[in-house]
Amino acid sequence: MKLITLLSVLALTASVHAETTITMTGVHNCCGSCAKGITKAGSIGEGVTIDVPEKSTTVTITSKKKGDAMKAAEAIIAAGYFGKIEGGEPSKSASKSTASTKPEAKMTKATVSGVHLCCKKCETAVANAVKTIPGITKSDIVAKSTSFTVEGEFTKAELTAALNDAGFAGDIK
Repeated sequence: MKLITLLSVLALTASVHAETTITMTGVHNCCGSCAKGITKAGSIGEGVTIDVPEKSTTVTITSKKKGDAMKAAEAIIAAGYFGKIEGGEPSKSASKSTASTKPEAKMTKATVSGVHLCCKKCETAVANAVKTIPGITKSDIVAKSTSFTVEGEFTKAELTAALNDAGFAGDIK
């Protein structure tokens, strides 16, 4: 009986100290500045490790506390990067429903802020993503800027999807 109790306590202790690992794939990471930005954004506190090999589109986040890995992924997205998250459940703040019963209204102009644009490669990647959207006729995307505008006829969902597919995230207004 003592052996069973001891084994139960050891199993419980091991599960309490288990690490959580999640992976973000498809993240834009064209240079050392991108890798540093991802690492800085995801370093939310003690016990969180961010592994982002330079020029790799995969980011691995390991944390000692269960929810901290997802918080680190959310911080990376808030910093203007985006990737598909595997191995974790989104928090309530990250999981916003995009389902709607009526078609989304078309926009003629939008300002996008918070997209990571550290260099010319980032600028080109964002510009190429925007060009995939039928209806966009003009944009003013410039490296090192904090925001840009797009004009034409498009939906917010189309713009979000194009940016996300290219590994970027931003606030569209």
